Amino acid sequence: MALVHANPKPGEPALRQAMVAAARQLSAQGLNRGATGNIGVRCGASFLITPSGVPAEELTPEAMVAMDFSGATLDPGKPSSEWRFHRDILATRPDIGAVVHTHARFATALACLQREVPAFHYMIAVAGGDTIRCTPYAIFGSQELSSLALQALEDRKACLLGNHGMIALGVDLQDALAVAVEVESLCEQYWTALQLGQPNILSASQMQEVLEKFKGYGRAQDLQSAPAALASHQG
Repeated sequence: MALVHANPKPGEPALRQAMVAAARQLSAQGLNRGATGNIGVRCGASFLITPSGVPAEELTPEAMVAMDFSGATLDPGKPSSEWRFHRDILATRPDIGAVVHTHARFATALACLQREVPAFHYMIAVAGGDTIRCTPYAIFGSQELSSLALQALEDRKACLLGNHGMIALGVDLQDALAVAVEVESLCEQYWTALQLGQPNILSASQMQEVLEKFKGYGRAQDLQSAPAALASHQG
């Protein structure tokens, strides 16, 4: 039986469709497998989140769960166990419209070492600074994990979750997906470089030059809102 949603907001049906498409894209690209990972998107004064324990290929727009910022569900269905960090990120970051969480292979491998990713490549700037930070471990779904994620994401658009996975943020869902894909690519490159030795790390001043160079590209006026534009300038 289809779930019933009362009084959808303008644009909400399209957001629900986009979340299903994004979840399937993450699965198709190998960033999530089975029912791992989740997506949250700002929707007016509330937010939508993927349901708990549903594989991407079984998701429907109606299965997305609307929640308010008190943590109350506004729809039938059970939200992802990670709804707390989605809520807290969207509540504290007005610049962010979407949150993508994945268990992508290389990001998760580095997270299991609790190893932040340094500026071994200039594209680290896609995460908004000169590192991709990694949190200590906290159990999934907990307020402790959310608090640690908020700290790691300060002035950033991505972080690793210790012994867990990755979070990527965006001004909208397309932006957050682009960050997630780029971060996983960077984690793979860093892992590969480590097999050969210790990579050369760019200095803070070199990374600041990168940040300045890419200002004004993309849909926004600074790097933190333009990961797709950055990606197009690789090489």
